[in-house]
Amino acid sequence: MASQISSARVRAALFRIDFLVKTMKNMRLKLPIGIQTFEKLRESNCVYVDKTKYLVDLIDNVGICFFARPRRFGKSLTISTFESLFSGKKELFKGLAAEEFLDRHDFKPGPVISLDMSDITTNESLDAIKESICALTNKIARNLKIKLSDTKLPGDLFSELITSTAEKHNQKVVILIDEYDMPYTEFVNDPDMAEKVRDLLRNFYSRIKSNDKYLRFVFITGISKFTKMGVFSSLNNLVDISPDEKYGEMCGYT
Repeated sequence: MASQISSARVRAALFRIDFLVKTMKNMRLKLPIGIQTFEKLRESNCVYVDKTKYLVDLIDNVGICFFARPRRFGKSLTISTFESLFSGKKELFKGLAAEEFLDRHDFKPGPVISLDMSDITTNESLDAIKESICALTNKIARNLKIKLSDTKLPGDLFSELITSTAEKHNQKVVILIDEYDMPYTEFVNDPDMAEKVRDLLRNFYSRIKSNDKYLRFVFITGISKFTKMGVFSSLNNLVDISPDEKYGEMCGYT
């Protein structure tokens, strides 16, 4: 009888161990390979090394900043995280450093203008690039349920998007720009065209400075230093955090 009870206990113990092992396998977090959207990463039960304390620090202490890193370093994920943060998607930040930012009494979700310049068509003429930038701007306006004018001038359209968004929501706007230099770097072997594209981008980005009173926060990323590009010459309040050791672990593996 004693041996039967002992065998039953052993079988029960082995069953519990087997159950726990299977449960732990099912609970194991996945690596977010190929995922560059913060919301998808969090909802897909993926591994996420909490970088959000750096984002909150930038919001609190910098305001308008530039961050350069090579491709595949997580810049787009950072942009997406900022977008979710300012949109007030609190459920995505549960247990993360930025959760306290969303709990602040003065926090209010607000409109975000997020421009991915890698979407711009660059294999056509300069006019096609202008049309592509206008199309991207209009697409963002539609997502924000804003009607823009029929102007074909990218800079004017961008300025209109900023002011119209701020007026509609009666609050300042967040601007996030990913791959700011993509339209330009596509023409590294064509200096004449590269110069024309740079002038176009300079006029487009200058609208950030001229609409400063409507801005809550600005974050710009790319692979090349903006001082070498010269497209941000009018943004004298833009802070380059790229070489700052304080933000060295904000993107990528460490």
